[in-house]
Amino acid sequence: MLSLLRVQNLAIIESLELELGPGLNVLTGETGAGKSILVAALGLVLGARGRSEYVRTGADRAVVEGLFDIRDARLAARLSAAGVDAAGELVVRRELLATGRTRAYVNGRLTTAAQLKALARGLVDISSQHQHHTLVDPSTHLDHLDAFGTLGGLRSEVAATVADLRAGRAAWDAATAALQGRAEREDLLRFQLAEVEALAPAAGEDGQLVEERERLAHGARLLAASSQAHRTLYAAEDALCARISRLVDDVVAAGTHDPRLAELGERLSGVQVELLEAALDLGRYAERLDADPARLRAVEERLDALRRVVRKHGEDVAALLAWRDAASAELADLEAGEDRLEKLEEEQRERGVAALAAADDLSAARKAAADDLGRAISQELASLGMGGARVAVSVDPVASGGLEVQGARLTASGRDRVEFLIAPNPGEAPRPLARVASGGELSRALLALKRVLAEGGPVGLYVFDEVDTGVGGAVAEVIGHKLADVAAHHQVLCITHATQVGAFGDRHLHVHKVVEGGRTFSRVRALDAEERVHELARMLGGIDVSPATRQAARDLRGTAIRRRRTALAAK
Repeated sequence: MLSLLRVQNLAIIESLELELGPGLNVLTGETGAGKSILVAALGLVLGARGRSEYVRTGADRAVVEGLFDIRDARLAARLSAAGVDAAGELVVRRELLATGRTRAYVNGRLTTAAQLKALARGLVDISSQHQHHTLVDPSTHLDHLDAFGTLGGLRSEVAATVADLRAGRAAWDAATAALQGRAEREDLLRFQLAEVEALAPAAGEDGQLVEERERLAHGARLLAASSQAHRTLYAAEDALCARISRLVDDVVAAGTHDPRLAELGERLSGVQVELLEAALDLGRYAERLDADPARLRAVEERLDALRRVVRKHGEDVAALLAWRDAASAELADLEAGEDRLEKLEEEQRERGVAALAAADDLSAARKAAADDLGRAISQELASLGMGGARVAVSVDPVASGGLEVQGARLTASGRDRVEFLIAPNPGEAPRPLARVASGGELSRALLALKRVLAEGGPVGLYVFDEVDTGVGGAVAEVIGHKLADVAAHHQVLCITHATQVGAFGDRHLHVHKVVEGGRTFSRVRALDAEERVHELARMLGGIDVSPATRQAARDLRGTAIRRRRTALAAK
């Protein structure tokens, strides 16, 4: 939902804030007051191309900002996937420089116009002769048909079977590629594994050998240090251990006369025991120390052999052993490759049958829903003054992309391409919506579509411009009522010249021009109840509003309110 649109220095708008509420927002005003500029401003927020002539004379840039309330979980998830943390709100800022360059910001982060256009998809749908609208894009039609026919379950089933089929195809491709170079690969793996097996490395062996080499290479120094320490502490005449033992005895004996000295004597006794154990361990270490040069050479040769093989397959012996296990498994797969490939082929045939059956079920359900949708939209068009118009929803096979199964192309959304077609007049062949020439016809056709599809789709704001072109009286009142129905599910902004349409609004905004100091300014403000009646009367009777015109406007507003209450009570 769009909460606020702020515009600065865009055409005749110097500074303007448009606050929208939920439900149906109607925007009225004289021709040329700036209504179309507001639609253009919305387009800029959505990533439309900007032109330097949009910048107000004398300004260096135009700025448009939109504050969106993100309520739809699907839209929030898509924004999050694109790296935008909406957190319930989204601020889009577009700057159009007088030089013709533009800048775009999403939640304060600089982005390109193309990225903005992709991110803004689903925020606003504009129905106007001159603006892009989502429902004209055939790529959205399949989703709308599935939502209308409540086909989400069937579509999820198809997506799952196609994903399974795609995974099976990837496994089959990998197995086929492996078999193509099987003989050469088998020979290489056998040679490499034989080299590793001849070496027979043990886990952690490289670290142990490094430690042993250090010990053997510095044996003389280790022996001298340990032997000297053993003699000084224990073996020499008047060794430290013997002297400390006598000290301990003297302190302990004296400690019988003072508890504090007795405590110190206990501490010294502990040190004596530790020192004696260390001295004895040093002696045993010196006795066992082996400074064998032959063993040193053997250790170094083993380390060199390990390193030569390790360099080919990893960083250390642990990586070498992991490679050996993986290579052994790969060799086993290659040796059983043909049998595995045949099994994969059979599994893939079964997956293809399941995926095609699911896609066929979904396609049949879509064709049935397409007939119902076409009839429903055609009925809506009849009530909107286009009784001769006919809508057809075509469901055709996908021509390219996806996976091929028995001549059909399957994608995650099935095997179908869906497009809404319209024949505005009897005797004409249905054509794509984008080729409908009349802006009023196109707007009414899109209103009919949105009326039928009102409960589906993630779009937060629908904008209708020129929807009442060329109609009046009863048809205009029907258009207003249907806009109100759409507004029960989506926020709607309708730019209108029809009193019967304006009467149905939940919120009425008025755009007008003023000339100050020789410059033209566009202003917009929300009307209260009495101002609203006056504006509806002006739309009915022109500049001079008579009491009768005012009463007629009041009656229209009352009728619209009653019809909306009746419609809500019936739901």
